[in-house]
Formats: sequence, structure tokens, C-alpha cells
Amino acid sequence: MALVSYPLPDVGEGLTEAEIVSWKVAPGDQVSLNQVVCEIETAKSLVELPSPFEGTVEEVLAEEGATVAVGATILKIRDASPDEPTPDPVVAEVSEAVSDVESTLGGDEGSAEPKNLVGYGAASDEKPTRTRRYVSGESLAEAGSAERDVRAPIQDSVPVLAKPPVRKLAKELEVNLADVSPSGVGGEILREDVTRHADQAKVFRNLDTPGWPSEREERIPVKGVRKAIANAMVTSMFSAPHVSVFVDVDATRTMEFVKRLKASAEFAGIRISPLLIMVKAMIWAVQRNPSVNSTWTEEEIIVHHFVNMGVAAATPRGLIVPNVKDAHTLSLRELAVALEALTTKAREGKTTPEDMAQGTITITNLGSFGVDTGTPILNPGEVSIVALGTIKPKPWVVDGEVLPRMVTTVAASFDHRVVDGDVASRFVADVASVMEEPALLLD
Repeated sequence: MALVSYPLPDVGEGLTEAEIVSWKVAPGDQVSLNQVVCEIETAKSLVELPSPFEGTVEEVLAEEGATVAVGATILKIRDASPDEPTPDPVVAEVSEAVSDVESTLGGDEGSAEPKNLVGYGAASDEKPTRTRRYVSGESLAEAGSAERDVRAPIQDSVPVLAKPPVRKLAKELEVNLADVSPSGVGGEILREDVTRHADQAKVFRNLDTPGWPSEREERIPVKGVRKAIANAMVTSMFSAPHVSVFVDVDATRTMEFVKRLKASAEFAGIRISPLLIMVKAMIWAVQRNPSVNSTWTEEEIIVHHFVNMGVAAATPRGLIVPNVKDAHTLSLRELAVALEALTTKAREGKTTPEDMAQGTITITNLGSFGVDTGTPILNPGEVSIVALGTIKPKPWVVDGEVLPRMVTTVAASFDHRVVDGDVASRFVADVASVMEEPALLLD
């Protein structure tokens, strides 16, 4: 009856501590190898921790919301033992049926040793061997029948079909999966179904205003992602002299181009938005004004001849800036796929430190919140950031005539130590040129 401890591991980003966000198990629960036992939040991402052992949860040693140092024990698990009390009859029947199936299919009999996750527990001197067993179809049928008979009584209703990442996304977007119309095979709810439902519900969420809380104050600990954001913004704002440039743009042809792409067979099933054209415009403008794609050091200015395009993403955990690596090498279609994958990963809380490292220039889409413009703060290590405002109909003079056009405002902030006013102005003007006439991308 071994009692094993589970210390908080370093998840691969030089971690020294992490916050316990939520526990997925409680004392007395049975856990299997690799089963997720808790979620932790680091300064950069939300991480699910799997169980390195299988057995029974003996004790949970860290409360939700607590900050724990790497190496500190957070969980204790007791491996299964014949000396333990007899389990609930239903559980016993299920376990027996599953055991029969495992035995029939070639599982090791009589083994009482707990299985260890790679990287945990004591090393074994035994080398793994493969045993091939031949089983009659009759034996398989009997074992399968036993398992079905045990499980049948608890299948009272048809569950919602959705994979774990989709369920997690639904939770973050506050979407009830029972209300979502599935489009997958066999009635499975896909990621696109959840995001579409969330977009449709977004309009109505703003109609309800919550009442004032009974407490006069709320104190929120500064830690995790919020602490990382605060440090980055202070470092950027008070070390780099910011200068901002603005220009209004007639984006009518961009909107027409987006509409054509959505109808194109080549872009079927890919999310297309004006942000895609804006990113491509920035890459084109960077090629014409290389110094905006640089890094300042006290000894030298490093001009990058590649573009790792950062995309500021608002997530339930706060603002993060993952980037598309080598975006300048991608076709329009490849860029669209990369941007969709990047934003989806960010919404699901799966952005890794590598996704956010080595960015060279950033875009922030203020227009998605209905905002016209702003003065964005530079992402540390970069010298340029561009903001795209909302695109909406406005009166615009075309060939001496006032016409309704789709107009937006492009704003950009620069590190004035690196980017002079003329370069900043030319860069923004180049971006605006592509938004006004996307055909320039064909040059």
C-alpha cells in the first residue's frame, strides 16, 4: 500500500512557482495514469497537469488559488491494494468487467505495481517485453458483453458529443453545449459550432447589466498573467519613447476583397477577416521600411530580415501576444490558416511560451470591440505596433463627390529611438495604401 507524492513539476518554461487554478480530483477519487488532476497558471499560460501514477487520491495539499513553489508536494496518491476496503458493488462490477477485457486482450495478470508516467517514480530494471496472445472470438464477445451489461444501467440519456478541447472552449466562452447545434459526424459539436454560437450570443450579453455587488471593494491578487502584463507594459512605456501616427483609410475595396475570398473555393472553411489583409499589408510595408521591424539594444539596433507577426489576443486570462513565425514566407491562404490557429489556441488557453517568443512586430485589432482607434503600447523587444480600428460606413469624398464608404483608422506606435518620424509616416502610409487598394499585394 505505497503512498506516493506528486510534486509540482517545471512545465518547461523555467518555472519557479505557479497558481493552482482548479482541482479535477478530490480525496477518495480513483485516478488513472495521465488523467488530468489539476490546472495551474504560470506567468504565460494555463497548463493541465496529468497524474504520474494510478491509484486513489489520498490528500490534496494545495488549495485552489494558492501559489505553490516548484518541487512542493501538491497531491498524494495511494496505489491500489488488496488490503483496501471492498469498493461499491457497482464500481466493483465495472472494474471486474474491465479487468476481464484487459486480461482477455493480453494485459499483465497479477501485477500490483503502480504504473508510472515517464519522468516520474523510480526507474525499473526490467525491460519491457511484448507478449502476443491469440484469443477466440467467443471469449472476446463474452468479455465485451459483460462490460456492456454493467454499463447499460447508467446510460439513461444521450450525452452531448464534444471533445475535451471543445468543452474547455465552451466553458471559457460561457456557452452551454446543450444549446449548441452540432455540425459534426454523428451529432458531434465542433469548435466552429461553439464559436459561432458564442458570436451569435455576444450581442445579447451586453443587454443585461449586472447589479452592484454587495461588497464595497474587491481585492484581486497581482500574480500570474496579470503580473506579467503589468511588468511588460511598465518596462515598455517607461524605457521606449513612444510616438504615434494615425491615418483614416477608405477600406471599401478591402471589404470587397474579403467578401470575394470568403466565396472562393480555395479559402473554403477558413476564417477570413480584414485582419488578414491588414497583416499582409504590414508585411509588405515592412519590406519597404525595414527599420520598423527591429530590436533596440544599448550597443546596437538589430534589424530583422524576417517577420514574426505578433497578434495581440484578449483571452479570459488576460492579454497575450503570440506570433506567427516567418509570416513573410506565407501565402495569403497559409497566413489565414496560421492566424486562425493562433487565435484559436489563445482562446483555448493553450498558447505556449514558444508561441510568444521572438516576435518582431505586432498588430492589435481594436475594431473587434467597436473602437475607432487608440495609442497602443509597444510589445517589449519590438519597436512598432499597429492598431486596426473598426470598419464602418462613413461619408467620404470620391472624385469630388461625397459617397458612403467603408472607413477605418490605422494607428501605430513606434520606439522613437529607432524609428524617425518620416519612416513611421511612410510605413503607415504604405499600410493604408494596401487597405485602400489590396491589388498592390499582387505586385
